[in-house]
Amino acid sequence: MSETERLTSTPAGIVLGPLDIVADGKARSFVIQMRAGRFHGFVVRQGERVHGYVDRCPHMGLPLAQKLDDYLTPSGEMIACAWHSALFDIADGRCLGGPCSGQKLTPWSVGVVSGKVVTT
Repeated sequence: MSETERLTSTPAGIVLGPLDIVADGKARSFVIQMRAGRFHGFVVRQGERVHGYVDRCPHMGLPLAQKLDDYLTPSGEMIACAWHSALFDIADGRCLGGPCSGQKLTPWSVGVVSGKVVTT
């Protein structure tokens, strides 16, 4: 694997920051450099819960956002791919509309532990 290759998972126990690093009802991008390559993911916060996904649309393999941290529809109810308007469920990453029918985002295992967003 090359140094710049994008990874699809991270080890457990990486502290991404306090829960408020992601505003409630919003999303935030994270890039983690590891020995094997670089991981690009994002976290969506809903109250005290977080959902994480690899930042890659299953339709074309592109990152979902064209602007930093802009992963959600204007209402904040779904994840949206800025390139081809695909829509995804926040809770499970399944495609709800657009050119990715029957596909899902790749989950990134994250959670809240002692008030911090952590990979699990």
